[in-house]
Amino acid sequence: MKNALLRIYEKLHAHFGPRNWWPADTPFEVMVGAILTQNAAWSNVEKAIRKIKKARLLSPEKIHSTPIKSLRRLVRPSGFYNEKAKKLKRLTSFLFSSCGGKVNALKSHDTDALRAQLLKINGIGPETADSILLYALEKPVFVVDAYTKRIFSRHGVIKGDATYGEVQNFFMKNIPGKRRLYNEYHALIVELGKSYCKKTKPICNSCPLKKIWYNRKNIT
Repeated sequence: MKNALLRIYEKLHAHFGPRNWWPADTPFEVMVGAILTQNAAWSNVEKAIRKIKKARLLSPEKIHSTPIKSLRRLVRPSGFYNEKAKKLKRLTSFLFSSCGGKVNALKSHDTDALRAQLLKINGIGPETADSILLYALEKPVFVVDAYTKRIFSRHGVIKGDATYGEVQNFFMKNIPGKRRLYNEYHALIVELGKSYCKKTKPICNSCPLKKIWYNRKNIT
């Protein structure tokens, strides 16, 4: 299965090229984006981040001290702005309590312990926590999302009702634990899901994985 997953990666990389994901100027911007992208199109997240940048508030210190009412207005383009403003406040509170607001200091923390701390923040689930770990803090953690489950269950590689943890363990067990590989692989999966393996009316005839062969082994 390890070789099969790497062949899939190579096929997707050859088709789409490097994704250069996550687009951000700082690790903190990645963290903000990971929260704002919950139930939102990335184009709307970009609008919200541009508003925060224009207001010169894209830092842990500034968001931590910004009135919640002002923060709601800034993140409004990403949807669910009341809850997302609260989540950003909780995130910055965590940053100040755990590392004095210095995001880069978290990179030296133990991955499992840090993940457990992130998951304790109300509003941050496994996908958001792992996105922060992988893309902001450069930890070798594989991110699972709806595209991952859809694509690999349709191809019979995983079960359709597999849990987040089961899918994540499957990938991390079968492909090398390299942060850059996990980064690029997840980004390529997202691109495949958006471009071909759509929720309805998937474009199967021209899918880059149409002719690839691999062992259809379930996780359980």
